[in-house]
Amino acid sequence: MSERLQPGDVAPAFTLPDADGNEVSLSAHKGRKVIVYFYPAALTPGCTKQACDFTDNLEVLAGAGYDVLGISPDSPEKLAKFREKESLKVTLLADPDKKVLDAYGAFGEKKNYGKTYMGVIRSTIVVDEDGKVERALYNVRATGHVAKILKDLGI
Repeated sequence: MSERLQPGDVAPAFTLPDADGNEVSLSAHKGRKVIVYFYPAALTPGCTKQACDFTDNLEVLAGAGYDVLGISPDSPEKLAKFREKESLKVTLLADPDKKVLDAYGAFGEKKNYGKTYMGVIRSTIVVDEDGKVERALYNVRATGHVAKILKDLGI
């Protein structure tokens, strides 16, 4: 399990395919703040709620200078289905080999009903204009998380 990121750390660089198979790099967002959120699986109830919350608040976030990228281990094809089914406006990125999830400390040991297993840790990393971690939130809840981010960021 990789180390969790801390404020002040340089955000690990990445380039991943989006729902349409286009490559998206963190470096392309330099000069803007980026909210990178990691979620376990497209088309599941909690992840749908979270993605819809980000979509519903995308204009407010963009107006405050934030881009939003959602990353999961799903394939671009599954992300496209997710986007279409839920009318999502958030940029969804595919990380099937979990390299970016791991680099951000968003993949590791989880416990559920007394069982321990490896999985995606629902996390949100706020990256500043210079590519440094401003906030690193781990084990976040899907419901109400976006409202908390807006409050924490003073938006």
